[in-house]
Amino acid sequence: MDGLFEGSPLLSAVLAADFVDGLLKRWWDLFIILVTAWVYFVLARRLDVLLILGFVAWKHASVMTSFVSHVKSRYITDAAFGICGIFLVGYYVSTWIVNHRVNPTASSAPPLLIPGRITHHRLYPQKHSFSYPYLMFGIPIEVSDNANGIIFANVHGPWSWFTQLFGLTALFDVCPADHLQRIRSDNGLGGNLDAYLESEGIDASRYPYAYLVTAAQFPGFRFNPATFWFLYSSDKVLQAIILEMNNVFGERHPYLVARELQKEEMHIHNMTQNDQVLQRAQIKTTWRKRFHVSSFNSRKGSYSILAKDPLGPGMQGFRGLDISITLSSPKGQPKLVANLFSEGEAIDPYRISILGRVGFVSSWFGSVLTTLPRFMMQSTILFFMHNLHFWYRPEPLKDSIGRSANWIEKILEQVFREYLKYLVQRSTAPVTILYMPGGVAEASEETFISHSTCGPGDSACEIKIKVLTPIFYSRFVYYAHDSEAIFCEVAESCTLWTDKPEQLTRVFLKKGSPPIHASNLLDYMHFQLIKNLRRRPDKIERPLTSTNGHSSSVKGIDIRDFRMSSMDAFVLEQGDKELKNAYLRSVVRLFVADRIAMSSVGLLGMMELIGRVGVSWVLALLITETILGFS
Repeated sequence: MDGLFEGSPLLSAVLAADFVDGLLKRWWDLFIILVTAWVYFVLARRLDVLLILGFVAWKHASVMTSFVSHVKSRYITDAAFGICGIFLVGYYVSTWIVNHRVNPTASSAPPLLIPGRITHHRLYPQKHSFSYPYLMFGIPIEVSDNANGIIFANVHGPWSWFTQLFGLTALFDVCPADHLQRIRSDNGLGGNLDAYLESEGIDASRYPYAYLVTAAQFPGFRFNPATFWFLYSSDKVLQAIILEMNNVFGERHPYLVARELQKEEMHIHNMTQNDQVLQRAQIKTTWRKRFHVSSFNSRKGSYSILAKDPLGPGMQGFRGLDISITLSSPKGQPKLVANLFSEGEAIDPYRISILGRVGFVSSWFGSVLTTLPRFMMQSTILFFMHNLHFWYRPEPLKDSIGRSANWIEKILEQVFREYLKYLVQRSTAPVTILYMPGGVAEASEETFISHSTCGPGDSACEIKIKVLTPIFYSRFVYYAHDSEAIFCEVAESCTLWTDKPEQLTRVFLKKGSPPIHASNLLDYMHFQLIKNLRRRPDKIERPLTSTNGHSSSVKGIDIRDFRMSSMDAFVLEQGDKELKNAYLRSVVRLFVADRIAMSSVGLLGMMELIGRVGVSWVLALLITETILGFS
């Protein structure tokens, strides 16, 4: 600058004026930077920030390449060896921790890897057969262990991040949450078994020993058509089996079948002495089908099972797996026969070497991963080649276990629980409600009692409510009237069960439209949007096949003026701000998905992700141009 020299009193003023002039010339760039910063700190999620940073880094890839070229290869090698050393030390430390925290087994039966095969023979109305190798695990329920890095059995709840990072989890796992009750038990598989037996009115001490045979599953990849619980008496004699069936929708149903000892005694009495010595304990019985497993069979009919004791006398040794299940039509005609049996010797995971472990896992890795695709392929063959009737999935019955709830349904379950508690406590009539949630492992049963207590012997005011499937929670928010929602879901859609439907008027009364009393403009806009988007959900049809289709393609038009529901008003007025925001976010997402994404929240999430990627790309381009403009 002419006329200015270092140390001049005007130099600072001139430099400041020059900087301000540069900002004014690039006011648009400055505005973009400020808007982007506001998006970072107010609106953007972590994903948005990562996308923008990733795109900016990609646009400046030459800078990153130049930086890497200046780093000496020796430093990279030293860092790689250091990381490998840390992971090796961490792996052995975590293994030592696990070996000192496992529970010793009280029975004589060890955990086993059971190579086997499953065969499926359809006899009616079309003949069709297939056979696949099938890897199973045999586990005493009292074992809690990481068996040589292969089986991660019965470990309930999270371990420390250190042990999870350095090898605590194994290649295959048996998680208590995947078996029997969805309500989480602190006692793992044993706690789930005791809770189920208690729900069936059976004393758990009647079967002190149990051996679980289930399919091998990778963590995060779960498909298990059937699980078998072999129950033993205090003398370690096989007494019963729990056959736990699962379908591809995440639902399950346990069947408890007891051993018919009287028939066996008569059969053994008529046998020769040599045959009696070779006689192997088995369970052979028939029961009514009550669960939808395959889309090519209705929920009617019966099952027959012939299962032999896989363990030796006193639960010592393994004698092989041999199970046969027959599905018959309501008229008693056999429709299909499924067999599950072991092939070769069972493997003790504690006695397998490192090389043997690698060979075993590599030989079964593909088979375990393709279990579900194989069943889907056979279903495709049955539908397109054999033209079998396709049965649409009905909602589960009271004694079945519904699928796991998604994140929206978990939030709505919390809101419905608090709302039900509020209704009971403000009820003027004496009422006691036992609420049994559905699909949420973290949620337990709870009893709500009104201020007017029930009199002695007045059982009419004691009501049981059980949510059969978590879809009930997402359907309930669509109704503007509580009484309509409850009675439609009980009588028509069958997502809710109660033992006294006529007594529900004590709690769910038809009330007038509650006014909106929002504390701020944003809440008012959210609830106004919910009010405008709300519409009565369609009835869930009864089980149908592909041959008769839906009952009617004509839908009635609801001419009522939809409004704010009583649960909306409850959420708006209660003081839990976090729960209110979660409720608003969930309901708005449900209603918007119903309008533009075919009622699929997952599809709406994909649309949102595509939009976020596009916006992040545009912001990254603007940031790059701004950086180049100031450089």
